[in-house]
Amino acid sequence: QVQLVESGGGLVQAGGSLRLSCAASGSIFGSNTMGWYRQAPGKQREMVATVTTGGGTAYADSVKGRVTISRDNTKNTVYLQMNSLKPDDTAVYYCNARRVTLPSYEYWGRGTQVTVSS
Repeated sequence: QVQLVESGGGLVQAGGSLRLSCAASGSIFGSNTMGWYRQAPGKQREMVATVTTGGGTAYADSVKGRVTISRDNTKNTVYLQMNSLKPDDTAVYYCNARRVTLPSYEYWGRGTQVTVSS
């Protein structure tokens, strides 16, 4: 089974930067989409950014221009570089890996807390 482990969260002042990392243990089969999702207290979980095996990316409108997602397929690791952070970015950030074609799967990390102070 695959385990996703996030790191890099913490407390940062508004306008600052953080880089989140998510390392996949074990082997992940074939092509997939990895991404970052976040959930603030009292709100639904939302997609922040995704990246495919081939490098195609997608971003939520709320973070476009401030966030860059990337992955290193040789290390089975996905990154989220966040700049110009705002208090509204405060949330638990979760790593996700998903494959919709057979053999399909979906994995979630335990999450890492990001807190942006004003």
